[in-house]
Amino acid sequence: FKDIRRRFTFKGVIPLLDKINNRIYTNMFGLNNDLTAAELLAALAEVRDKMVSNHNSMFLGELDRFIRRVKLFGMHFASLDIRQDSSIHEAVFQAVVSKYKVSEKPYAEWSHEEKVAFLTNNDITVNEDEFEDPLVKDTFKTIKAIKEIQTKNGEKACHRYIISNSTSSCSVLEVLAMFKFCGIEEINVDIVPLFETIEGLDTARQSMSELYNLEYYKKQLKYRSDFQTIMLGFSDGTKDGGYIKANWEIYKAKENLTAVSMENGINVVFFDGRGGPPARGGGKTHQFYASQGPSIANNEIQITIQGQTISSMYGSKPQAIFNFEQLLSAGVINDIFTDDKSLISKQERDLIEELAEVGGKKYLELKNHPLFVSYLEHKSPLKYYGKTKIGSRPSKRNTSSQLKLSDLRAIPFVGSWSQLKQNVPGFFGFGTALQSKIDEGKLEELKDLFENSLYFKTLMQNSMMALSKTYFPLTSYMKNDPIYGEFWNILYEEQQRSITNMLLVSGQKLLMETDPISMMSVEYRENIVLPLLAIQQYALQEVEENSDENAKTVFEKMVTRSLFGNINASRNSA
Repeated sequence: FKDIRRRFTFKGVIPLLDKINNRIYTNMFGLNNDLTAAELLAALAEVRDKMVSNHNSMFLGELDRFIRRVKLFGMHFASLDIRQDSSIHEAVFQAVVSKYKVSEKPYAEWSHEEKVAFLTNNDITVNEDEFEDPLVKDTFKTIKAIKEIQTKNGEKACHRYIISNSTSSCSVLEVLAMFKFCGIEEINVDIVPLFETIEGLDTARQSMSELYNLEYYKKQLKYRSDFQTIMLGFSDGTKDGGYIKANWEIYKAKENLTAVSMENGINVVFFDGRGGPPARGGGKTHQFYASQGPSIANNEIQITIQGQTISSMYGSKPQAIFNFEQLLSAGVINDIFTDDKSLISKQERDLIEELAEVGGKKYLELKNHPLFVSYLEHKSPLKYYGKTKIGSRPSKRNTSSQLKLSDLRAIPFVGSWSQLKQNVPGFFGFGTALQSKIDEGKLEELKDLFENSLYFKTLMQNSMMALSKTYFPLTSYMKNDPIYGEFWNILYEEQQRSITNMLLVSGQKLLMETDPISMMSVEYRENIVLPLLAIQQYALQEVEENSDENAKTVFEKMVTRSLFGNINASRNSA
């Protein structure tokens, strides 16, 4: 706005700009709280009219650009999303039930029906200062902070509450109840369930159907113009069920949620929790959306973009324009140019289902292996991710010393496999799944599936990208390790099986052969990171074997430093 003021030094315009400037200044620094985006736009429209009628529309393009920015961003740059795990909410309600003597039975032991009845019919008024647990206090303070932000900055400044690990309709109802507990009757917030585990994806339709048919929730939806945003977690889904199983479950969940939303007259918007690498829903993102087909709602494309993917894809204006165009065109392709390749036939669906089941079972066997977590903890740079402070959240969900897979965040989980050049979450189980069908004499059916189904082709090509970034010679010293040797061989055999079978099904001689530019890009970057990775592996071995604490400190710094270089150079590794 200062640039506008300096340029628009015209008679009759300066007083209007000064008036706007004073309003912006007093609101920006908290002296007043009386300026809305609508009022600012009205004042700018007055300036525009004056420029058109009295000053030959001079510099109008600059003013129009500013007006467009206000229309896009309002009185803030971006909306703030609030996000919390459903297990935390359950702990909060346990504290509420206990504090206000609602029931002697712990909240966690209530039946689903009992919870729904309590959450939809309550008259409790909560004072957060009555609770000793800081987590309970903070949860209710967050609810009140949303109201405060909206009062000062408008509804759009903070209007979404995302519930991680949503498992049932109660996950959503608990958030609504917390607003009621805080005395907030008009809830100007979209409650967004995030289905990310295989269990959550399986029950997603049932959960939303129940919500859509609850009079209590219907009122909230009506208040929000019958729009429902649903978030789907690719990262934790893959961690939970493996690459092919998770992606297929998400696809089916989207179809089911689209159908149940249409049945109830609700406009559903999918918000995909995607990371950079294929193991976290990344890879060829535009191709993925173009392959969704007409059975999945396509009102908007909302995705999370994390880490180094932001700089690599949107760090400069030409890159940003290219990638935005790719996403927008994906939506257009999906909506307008629907052809046989975007539709999945009954026969193709059955084949993908069989592949997903076999692949998921193979990954589950690996996940349940007694050395699975231990291998990551002792043979990868997992514990150093927290020290680099590159993740959007802590490396794990609780502070206990014992590492549990369920507590581990997706970024360090996927990133650690990437640093090992093993990329397990991006392919493990796929090779075995293909092999099972080849052994049944269905190779030609698999080839037809790859050729005719854009969805399956994209799924496999993204996995081929993950495989092209594997390099088992880096860790081949582990194959003779007395503890982890057998486990390393399990990973290596599946990698070899996956490469062989994917090349066979796709008819290619090299991974990513049909995308030579991407193949060259990967090869170029892999040559950069390999020396760093070799240094990192050496440093990890020294940390494990060296008894000198001073030397250990030096080697640990080497591991952490190499992490930064590897992550940035690899582009989509975390």
